[in-house]
Amino acid sequence: MKATHRSLRRLSAAIAIAGTTVLIPTVALAAAGQPATSGPAATPAAAAARCPAGALTDWIGVPGSGAAGSVYYMLEISNTSAHTCTLYGFPGVSAITARGRQLGSMAQRSGSYPERLLTLRPQSTVHVILQITDVHNFTASACHPAVAWGLRVYAPGAYLSSTIAFPSLACSRRGPSYLTVSTTLAGVGIP
Repeated sequence: MKATHRSLRRLSAAIAIAGTTVLIPTVALAAAGQPATSGPAATPAAAAARCPAGALTDWIGVPGSGAAGSVYYMLEISNTSAHTCTLYGFPGVSAITARGRQLGSMAQRSGSYPERLLTLRPQSTVHVILQITDVHNFTASACHPAVAWGLRVYAPGAYLSSTIAFPSLACSRRGPSYLTVSTTLAGVGIP
């Protein structure tokens, strides 16, 4: 019990510190606000060159925006390469421990926005709305709350992942959907 309270205090302190700072990618983005372009709804087959994982840097915009029982964050995916590329669809996102073990279920997909083919020029960014539901909304037996070290992110269509240090409370049991992601979006704000 003491270890759980100590972990929660450390998590609260880490979140308080993170809430005062915007996490930015290690590569300086000269035009991070430069929007990606989107065309009408398209299929991935229309893509000329899909963004390879090595061309992308993922990061979280903090602080988030709280709503009843959830906090919404902007998961940013930036093209840090020198080449234009495209993304289409949803990223894969899950909470992880410091050793990289997945906690609970992967993020479920929200159908709030239509999927569109997005073209990312060098140094441009697309957005994903990441909703993190307060794990206390679930019973302890269904969720088994645990402290997550960060997030594992698979960009749409990628087979390689990246990790983002982002401490939060997670469900360690598979089942409860405490993470939800939108499709990749160009120029949209948190709800």
